[in-house]
Amino acid sequence: MLVSLTKPGPFTPEAPSLGDSGIRIDGRLAAMAGERMRQPGCSELSGVCTHPDFRGVARLLSVLVAGRIAARGEVAYLHAYDSNAAAIGVYESIGFRLRNRMNMAMLQRAK
Repeated sequence: MLVSLTKPGPFTPEAPSLGDSGIRIDGRLAAMAGERMRQPGCSELSGVCTHPDFRGVARLLSVLVAGRIAARGEVAYLHAYDSNAAAIGVYESIGFRLRNRMNMAMLQRAK
């Protein structure tokens, strides 16, 4: 699974139901992106993943999903780990800018 390979962040098996944009090349899922959290007037561009063999297509999908959000009159936003310089570079190249830094904690339900 592309998510296992690229580790875009917190991602559950249900996450693919939140987005619908993907690119297949020679039958392989090369990249995907979608939308997740929504607030009035805003929507999160989320789950952006690109297989290492197809690096250029993440930008294309990010532009596509962000454009779809803008076409609805909403503001697109996203999150990225500080350590993911490649992704941050892609997002900045299409007009996203750092708005705020935040801390994140991932919790798991006790068994």
